[in-house]
Amino acid sequence: MELDSVMLSRMLTSMTLAFHIIFATIGVGVPIMISIAEFIGIKRNDPYYLLLARRWARGFTITVAVGVVTGTAIGLQLSLLWPSFMEVAGQVIALPLFMETFAFFFEAIFLGIYLYTWDRFKNRMTHWVLTIPVMIGSSASALFITTVNSFMNTPQGFELKSGKAVNIDPIAAMFNPATPSKVFHVLTTSYMTAAAVLAAIAAFAIMKGKRSQYERKALRLTMICTFIFSILTAVAGDISAKFLAEKQPEKLAAAEWHFETEKNADLILFGTLDENNEIKNEIRLPGFLSFLAGSSFDTKVIGLNEFPEDERPPLWIHYMFDLMVSIGFFVLAVSGIYILMDKIKRFNELNKPLLWMITASGPLAMLAIEFGWIYAEVGRQPWILRGYMKVSEAATTGDGVGLTFILFALLYLVLGVLCVIVLIRMFKNTPAEAELEKRFPNP
Repeated sequence: MELDSVMLSRMLTSMTLAFHIIFATIGVGVPIMISIAEFIGIKRNDPYYLLLARRWARGFTITVAVGVVTGTAIGLQLSLLWPSFMEVAGQVIALPLFMETFAFFFEAIFLGIYLYTWDRFKNRMTHWVLTIPVMIGSSASALFITTVNSFMNTPQGFELKSGKAVNIDPIAAMFNPATPSKVFHVLTTSYMTAAAVLAAIAAFAIMKGKRSQYERKALRLTMICTFIFSILTAVAGDISAKFLAEKQPEKLAAAEWHFETEKNADLILFGTLDENNEIKNEIRLPGFLSFLAGSSFDTKVIGLNEFPEDERPPLWIHYMFDLMVSIGFFVLAVSGIYILMDKIKRFNELNKPLLWMITASGPLAMLAIEFGWIYAEVGRQPWILRGYMKVSEAATTGDGVGLTFILFALLYLVLGVLCVIVLIRMFKNTPAEAELEKRFPNP
């Protein structure tokens, strides 16, 4: 592998996106959980849920701060590393990029008001109402930036003449064919992952011996939310697969090692490929790829052999797709088992094996987010703007990308370590029991 400017640009962008997506996912999902917890706390006059909202909000502000840095880095790298792409598409995607920034500031303003107005309203529902613009801002931020990625997959709203974008329609570019399925998928997976991460924290605390009502209620709330959002994520995944079958068949074919166009196509799970593209050691579900693509076993699924070799995505994305889907179903199953055991009183929903699985669900869900984005981005290869511009044509030809990669890697390492240290100290120095006793002497 030659580390030329194209490869180094891809590596730096990949590293930035992989790091940023952690904080972006938390930034989209946690406000929903804060709002739900506070609403339940007010309606039930339950101090435990109110404390959950307070503590989650404090931790959320730290992740927002790191997300700002990494989000800024992505905008900077778009211009520095991919100048040819921005020269062609910059004017087309300027509107959603601006709107994403506006949505973030909208969120940040109301988040600041929310944090500094606890206990300042006679009617506590007034304070809860402030979570609504925070949720709208965070989700709208994800919506607008996702439309940019959608545009890269199914570009429209412009004409390309002499290497320049003309007759630009920014609204048509934003609401391209990929937008509905991608936005729905991004939002549901963010909500699911945030709930799963918070559930993992509660489950780990219970395993460490903290079994008060605070931890139990935190676990119950987050697991119920994880289950609901997991179902929505499965629906979003089904919609996305049907979209790919129609609009990006090469991505779906590469993900499923589907080479020949046919009906009643099998769904391939894991396995290996030899030098002749023969599949071995796989789990095969007869006809299910056709069903996934069109809700019928008779659906014709286009094979990868229909596309020129230089326009086919790398076949290793098959594993990213399988891991993403497998983790999604694991999280759905674990949350479902917990809810079932919680409802049937003769079972102990706090048994150690289940708590371990819940604890694992948090980081696994975040890994599924990473695998999903790798699949989404690498599955578009070799295009940066599908059908118009390849990655090799878009990257910078300048020197210094290697040094920039090292500097950003060090920056992300420092930010990651500091974020973890601050979050641990923030909650370790003010345990839930002590804060509960201070704020609610008679819970």
